[in-house]
Amino acid sequence: MAVLALSSEGYAQSQRDPGRIFRIGSYELPAQDSALRQMAEAGFNLVRCESRADLDRLARLGLDGWIPLPLTASSDQVRKKVAELADHPALAVWEGPDEMIWNFTAFSGLYPKVHSEPGEWQRQTPNALAYARAQGSRVLAAFRDSVRQLRQLDPHNRPLWLNEAAESDVKYIREILPELQVLGADLYPIRSTGSEPAAVGDVTRRYVKIAKGRPVWMVLQGFSWHVFPERKRSELYPSFLETRFMAWDAIVNGARGVLYWGTVYIPQQGEAFRQSLYAMAAELAALQAFLRAPNAGQPAVELIESNPGLHSGERGVKAMLRQADQDWLLAVVNEDSRPHLAVDISGLHALEGRKLELLYEDDAELVQEGSILVRMRPLEVKLYCTSRRFETQRRQGRSFPLP
Repeated sequence: MAVLALSSEGYAQSQRDPGRIFRIGSYELPAQDSALRQMAEAGFNLVRCESRADLDRLARLGLDGWIPLPLTASSDQVRKKVAELADHPALAVWEGPDEMIWNFTAFSGLYPKVHSEPGEWQRQTPNALAYARAQGSRVLAAFRDSVRQLRQLDPHNRPLWLNEAAESDVKYIREILPELQVLGADLYPIRSTGSEPAAVGDVTRRYVKIAKGRPVWMVLQGFSWHVFPERKRSELYPSFLETRFMAWDAIVNGARGVLYWGTVYIPQQGEAFRQSLYAMAAELAALQAFLRAPNAGQPAVELIESNPGLHSGERGVKAMLRQADQDWLLAVVNEDSRPHLAVDISGLHALEGRKLELLYEDDAELVQEGSILVRMRPLEVKLYCTSRRFETQRRQGRSFPLP
């Protein structure tokens, strides 16, 4: 199994540093143990649960679980849930109410019940601001009270994670930030009406700024929007290359965990897409030693363009360097929808003279004078490593969809 759960003895260290394991998570807990085993063997290490029986199933496979708590509801509900589950060794993380702040500020469902026109929050109308102040005062006070109760009841003081929408209000998040150990955001940008996968990097950078050093987990797309008829979109699942790009775009921009929402909506005929997500989990799990390590400096990236002023406003290319024992990983992500044929990556003096293998491709680069020069396709990921032993042997799903 790719990643083992935290032992109960590890809880104290975990709550001090929730990022000590790179989380590869799923909001779906399969009903069948055989399907859960497949998920574990692929490399997932964190699964959403509701009950002690759910946690028992994870424990048998060495997985960790998270439990959502109604931290803005009655104290009796929180007390009962925490008292029932706080001693379970498979429980690693508590989760606060999903998109709690989004729901009283910019949630589209506030129109027409609360907002007289769509987009009132974005325009900061007096009506939207007054509603948010009134609701925010009540919701955040209840949240703080529930968190205090949680801390009294949980002897292991497990991390508390709050997931928000991509554009949730920063001011309200910052008000409750002292109560949180992990902050996250969700984004599902692959749509038949137009996709922008590089927005994942934008949102990750935003939440890293908001989080003030706390780990940021990105919740990514595990479904096709066509399963929600009201969205009026055609069937379109992320390809493996898009799934891979979005995961690594989050990681190079600071994410310390990647979780997938929506897989419960994958129909039986969508099994090939599910296997592509499992292939992504396997790739990440094989690199766990690097993903849980801190950045080893910041490589400099320079685009050597024939006409550098022609494409202003682009996101460019991002690079991340990590070390695990004697091995190194250099991840390079092109966030632009066009190629860059001369990307100079420097600041690699610690790797001088070493050969960097391009994982999953038959190519390599030699570090000379502290740099390498690479070419990048649009929205491409390149993973350079000092050893191919960090490649997963799992190849099923990496070609989704077949040409």
